[in-house]
Amino acid sequence: MVAKVIKQTQYWLEHVVIALNFCPFAQPVFVQNKIHYQVSAAQSLEACLQDLILEAERLDRHNDIATTLLIFPHALQDFDDFLSALEIANDLMDAQGYTSTYQLASFHPEYCFADSDAADPANYTNRSPYPMLHLIREQSIADALSHYKQAEQIPDNNVQLARAMGLEKMQSLLAEAKRQS
Repeated sequence: MVAKVIKQTQYWLEHVVIALNFCPFAQPVFVQNKIHYQVSAAQSLEACLQDLILEAERLDRHNDIATTLLIFPHALQDFDDFLSALEIANDLMDAQGYTSTYQLASFHPEYCFADSDAADPANYTNRSPYPMLHLIREQSIADALSHYKQAEQIPDNNVQLARAMGLEKMQSLLAEAKRQS
């Protein structure tokens, strides 16, 4: 199960996030194999949060890991519950002193931006095969942004691209990732 979840996540990362350039900073760490994929066995919010802190501690110990994708195949399936957990997770990271060390990005199979229709293809810029938290080193964000012109346009460019591709195409890309075994 763990290998399958990682394979599906890697496929999604390569064929959606990188291929569509949703994150222009993802390809180098993907190619250099500097992403840690951690599949959580957690089924409760408390266990998810414990796993989050363990991954932050792993990043503390391993500078060779650029970023971590913490994947929850058994928890946080409801998007509203996921958003509540994300808020708690950010508060926990702050309480643990990680405020300017790591940033959390979030992905979910049912991701829906505020004030957006669930069928808007733009939601697929943050839709993933499983609920996941992306732990990103703040310093690597600062470094990447210093070499990227007009980084503030990335989200708008992603929305435009996803909408231009259309709902069916975006759905098929995510479905293809889930078919990987």
